[in-house]
Amino acid sequence: MNNVNLEQMQRFMGAVQKEPKQALKEKSVTGEWIFEEGKPQFVAEIPYQKGKVSLTCEMPPFAGGWGSSPDPLQYCLYGLAACYATTLVATATNENVKLNSIKVTAENRVDLRKQLGLSNEPIIQKVGLKVHLEADVPRSTLERLVKLAEERCPGTECVTRSIPLSAELE
Repeated sequence: MNNVNLEQMQRFMGAVQKEPKQALKEKSVTGEWIFEEGKPQFVAEIPYQKGKVSLTCEMPPFAGGWGSSPDPLQYCLYGLAACYATTLVATATNENVKLNSIKVTAENRVDLRKQLGLSNEPIIQKVGLKVHLEADVPRSTLERLVKLAEERCPGTECVTRSIPLSAELE
């Protein structure tokens, strides 16, 4: 249902209920800066279960990019929207709610003066999600699913909770 492998999801949930450590997962992405003029500036190859994908990004043209790839914040917004949608659809499926459509828009407003060394004001001024959701259930059910997804989504947690970050030179 909803293009979710419910059997696999329930099997994982059962394993975590028996052994909570099964829920602990780690991921990493390594990328490299490309020094060739006019090319995307950063590239990372991301492996997944059945393959790998190469992602490129660069600064927006006004900031020194070439306009040939998305910028890093667009990937952040994509990740937030995808993570939220995935969480919402998984939650709906687990509750036996068949969805007819879902569209998630992630948006932000930024003040880039700090990045330019011209201010100490926070860079990210706002982050928001707009959710268009259709299903043959009462609106109250959809509102509950939207709220549960907001509470359970790792992506929303990244932007709402202070998470320690370490950056170290190897």
